Parts: sequence; structure tokens; C-alpha cells
Amino acid sequence: MCDMDIFEKCYSWTKAKEVMAKGLYPYFREIESGQDTEVYIHGKKMLMLGSNSYMGLTNHPEVKQAAIDAINKYGTGNAGSRFLNGTLDIHRKLEEKLADFLGTESALLYGTGYQTNVGVISCLVGPRDYIITDKMDHASIFDAARFSFGKTLKFKHNDMTDLERVLKSCSENGNRGKLIVVDGVFSMEGDIVKLPDVVKLAKKYEARLLVDDAHGTGVLGKNGRGTPTHFDLVNDVDLLVITFSKSFASLGGAVLASEKVIHYLKHHSRSLIFSASMPPPAVQAVSMAIDIIKREPERIEKLWHNTHKMKKGLVDMGFDTGIGETPIIPVLIGEMEECFTFWRMLTDEGIFVNPVVPPAVPAGQCLIRTSYMATHTDEQLDRALDAFYRIGKKLNKI
Repeated sequence: MCDMDIFEKCYSWTKAKEVMAKGLYPYFREIESGQDTEVYIHGKKMLMLGSNSYMGLTNHPEVKQAAIDAINKYGTGNAGSRFLNGTLDIHRKLEEKLADFLGTESALLYGTGYQTNVGVISCLVGPRDYIITDKMDHASIFDAARFSFGKTLKFKHNDMTDLERVLKSCSENGNRGKLIVVDGVFSMEGDIVKLPDVVKLAKKYEARLLVDDAHGTGVLGKNGRGTPTHFDLVNDVDLLVITFSKSFASLGGAVLASEKVIHYLKHHSRSLIFSASMPPPAVQAVSMAIDIIKREPERIEKLWHNTHKMKKGLVDMGFDTGIGETPIIPVLIGEMEECFTFWRMLTDEGIFVNPVVPPAVPAGQCLIRTSYMATHTDEQLDRALDAFYRIGKKLNKI
């Protein structure tokens, strides 16, 4: 008798095909234009309410020109890892710029934000250590925990009483290392971590703290310096992870920490040593994006104007937007097919949004995830609110 074929799960899985057959499949949509407030899909113009380009810089002429200039000077790639032949002078310069911008001693670039979390956490958390995570942390954090060989403990979302319970249980098991890992802004719920309380508990129980600020950098804090700056706690965060695929209009990630920690990661972090380095155009796009964010603080002001406008508009209509308090505004729908139907009707209206279903959210709590840019106009947002109102009424959601 033959052993089970590992492809059997592929042959028997039909859920996505069933949704496709109903015309409700919302993923892998091909965009035929740049990531802006409006995009084209199959020749149709769509209002983009599903992008993480919070500063609206992905099509900024200076950012694009910086990437072009980098290609002209350095080529399209580095053909190697940072550890060997893949370190350019612009990598070092960007690391210095980031450390200065975010108020830390040192920084280290990785190929993606996902690689950053995996590389940092798996490198620092050993077999006798604990990694303590919010249940709604990004998936890369949980994957990093699996690679780390440490023991992972989860606490209820943004629940400080439960976090203390977990920390107490760690302390009862002897003198072992502890790393608390939280998102600065949670990517589906759109709420902000209770960082002052997390910091107090980290100090009380002698734990190190990592903040994944992928959705906070460029959005919160003075000049978009992120969640630690927002709470005036820059010096109380041991490890700050950021990504460049959102406010910084590029691709890649970085960890910011003390010089000694960064030095150790340079020589031990596997996803750094065994992956190619950030390509030149991506590096220079980030560098220019930082310059623009610093010189144009009005972008952040406009982003928050747009956020407050949409939050108030949706809530006043009667939609449940959960605990969202940032440019990520979820609209709770309920069951999966209802969510896909709502998405389909918005799509037909020319509104691009992202439906979120299990396992990203609990069953029965499917939602439409909307996100906003500094470059959205009031006219565009009014159009979106009108579509939400009409569809919400038709589907009895408001």
C-alpha cells in the first residue's frame, strides 16, 4: 500500500474554487497601474481603499526618480547577501538615516519586513526563553516564534491584565529570558497598542520588548516617527521593527536597537546572512520617502483628516468599525459569504477594498478592511461613503 501523497491536500481543497464559481473571489486581483488613490483593474478605474501607502508616496516623482538614479549607478540588484558582497554604501547611509530619524543607536536593513521579524526573533530567542505575543500580532511574528525554539505564550488582544498573568507564569518557572512582542498598530483591527502599560509590565517582570511598527511608522508620532514617539517611549523599546512597503513606498524592512544588539544580529541572524540584500532602487526610494515625510508634515495632517472623516462617516451611518482608531478602519460584516457579497457590490461600484476572513479573523467576524492615504481627496471619500451607505442599506447592515 502506498503512503499518502503530500499533494492530496491540494487536489481535495475546493473552497476557493467554490467562491470563484459564485463570482465572489476577491484575491490576486491584477492591478494595471501604479499604487495610487485610483488604480485600473481590467481597464476599469477603481477608487483604492485597500492600500497601505499611507503617505501616498509610491507614485511621487522624487521617489521614482531616486529609484531610477540608483539603478543607473548601482544596477538592479546586488547579487549577494549583506554579509558578503551585497553591502553598498547606500545601505549604510540609510541605516544611519533611519537611526537618526527614529532616535535609536543603530539600524539594520533586511530584504522584507517579514524577514526582519523572522531574523530578529529567531536569532535572539533561544530554547530556554519565552516569547510573549499579543494574539492579534502579525503572522510573521508567530512564524518567527516557531523558528526560535523558544516557548511561545499568547495573551488576549491588548489586555494588560492577561499580559501580566502570562508574565507571572514565566517568572514562576525560574530565571529565563522573556521577549514581549506587540504590533504598534494592529493591521486588521486598526487599534494602537497600549504601549505605556506594556512598558511598565516589561520593566516589572524584567522582559525585553519588541514593537513591530509596520503600520505605525509614518502614521503616528511627531513627523511620523511611529508608536514609540507617539507615547514618548523611544528609549523604553528594546527592538523596533519597521517595514518599507507602507509609508515608505518601497520594499524591505529594518530593526532598530542598541549598537551591540545590531552588531550581534549582523553576525548571527540567518535571514540576513542567507538572503540577498535590498536592491538599490528600493533603498533609495526609502531614503527619499523619509526626506519628503520630514519636510512635508502636512501629509500626516491630511492623512488624519481623511481618517477622522471616514471613521465618523461610517459610524454615523450605523456601521460597526470595531476598535479601529488609525487609517486602518475595519467594517464588520459577519459571515464569510456576506462579506464577499459586500465586497463584490463595492467592486461593482468601483471601490477597491479588502475582505478579511478566517483565519485572519475569527469565524463570524469577517470584515471589510479599508485603509486611507494622505492623498485621498474629500470628493473621493464622499463617493466611497455614498457607496457604503447604499450597499449597507441594501444588505441590511445599517
